[in-house]
Amino acid sequence: MKKKNRTVFITGCGSGIGKDAAVALARRGHRVIATTRTAASAKEINSLAAGLKLSLESFKLDVTVPEDREKIVDYDIDVLINNAGIGESGSLAEIDVKRIRNNFEVNVFGPLELTQLALKNMMKKDSGAVIFIGSLVGRIAFPFLGSYCMTKFSLSGGADALRQELLKVTKNVHVSLVELGGYHTGFNQKNIARKYEWMGEDSYFNEIIGDIRGQEERFFSRTELNSTKTAVDEIVKAVEARKPKLRYVAPWWQGAFVQLRRIFGK
Repeated sequence: MKKKNRTVFITGCGSGIGKDAAVALARRGHRVIATTRTAASAKEINSLAAGLKLSLESFKLDVTVPEDREKIVDYDIDVLINNAGIGESGSLAEIDVKRIRNNFEVNVFGPLELTQLALKNMMKKDSGAVIFIGSLVGRIAFPFLGSYCMTKFSLSGGADALRQELLKVTKNVHVSLVELGGYHTGFNQKNIARKYEWMGEDSYFNEIIGDIRGQEERFFSRTELNSTKTAVDEIVKAVEARKPKLRYVAPWWQGAFVQLRRIFGK
């Protein structure tokens, strides 16, 4: 069956997987609106698109800013990919709740409000798809990444619930979740480093901070993939599927490991 070209709207395309997915989808013939958190990043994307002669445009969209989110209504989109997100780290025993609240604003509340705007047109024309970029730490938690894990657990449950809700009134508007493992884009390093901005001598964990750093560095050096190809491939599958699944996972072996841990009681 011939692939149908779609208009795809993606958030968080300034770097990493969001940027790579935007370029990959445009190269496959889709029209891509690749938004970024800053105007400077959008300018870089537009220059890249012009050089590669791709149907790809970019502009600033901060998912926490209502005026920015409203920009989506100017487009008749087929697929919304909620990729924008930030990390926050530190023990839940002492992290400032303001940091957790901001983490939810960016990773959960902003994307949900953007989704509600996109769905108005999708439901009207009875066609479309919403894809949330989740994480495997949305299935099993990782110590000292509790805030980030909480946001991804929320996305997992929310995507599942929204999919079931929409299926009661339409078979043509789909909701999917792409759960990603470790990729060496720099995101994980920035995330785990955030806690050291505020963890000091009064931290419960001050005496073992060196051990925590070492364990985290060893874990990510062993598990992160240098190429984002497997992540991008799953995003492309979700975009182009005629009947998208609820969950897509990459890399598969990390997903299988997480599933086994859950089966055996984790």
